[in-house]
Amino acid sequence: MPRYGMLIDTNKCVGCFACRVACQMQNSLTPENSFIRYEEKETGKYPNVKWKVYPIQCHHCETAPCAPVCPTKARQIRPDGVVVVNSKKCIGCKYCVAVCPYQANTVNSKTGEVDKCRFCIEIVEQGGTPACVSTCLTHARIFGDLDDPNSKIAKAIAAKKPKALAANLGTKPKIYYVE
Repeated sequence: MPRYGMLIDTNKCVGCFACRVACQMQNSLTPENSFIRYEEKETGKYPNVKWKVYPIQCHHCETAPCAPVCPTKARQIRPDGVVVVNSKKCIGCKYCVAVCPYQANTVNSKTGEVDKCRFCIEIVEQGGTPACVSTCLTHARIFGDLDDPNSKIAKAIAAKKPKALAANLGTKPKIYYVE
């Protein structure tokens, strides 16, 4: 069984919004709803200043705080590690929104249901890659099986030593950032 994850190289990301638009199109999201948002970070001191873009989305945490607080069990962690939402069960209580350290949820403006990235699992199960990865113009994103030492993502993690955001919270996120 694979254990899916993603690596995002902030040295390559230019903040072009291609991943966000692809995600919105793939998931039929309205313009005000998105599973990806961007944070910017400046580092260094003049004249050696660097500017980086961090695309933020659901981190598919192994110990996802959003799953146990859901009163209807609409949030589930699949055996492959993908955290999914059953929209038929979601009542829009927003408990998952309150506990997510990544602020990765969006409330559907039409239905009131809370939704989020699901790594385009319907595409992945057919042998494809998530829309955000296949659309990335700079190849800043890598998706794959974290447990397969021969996978592109496992090799990139070993070589680039990326970090997980807010790893100190103990949620064991499966999105890693090269800084």
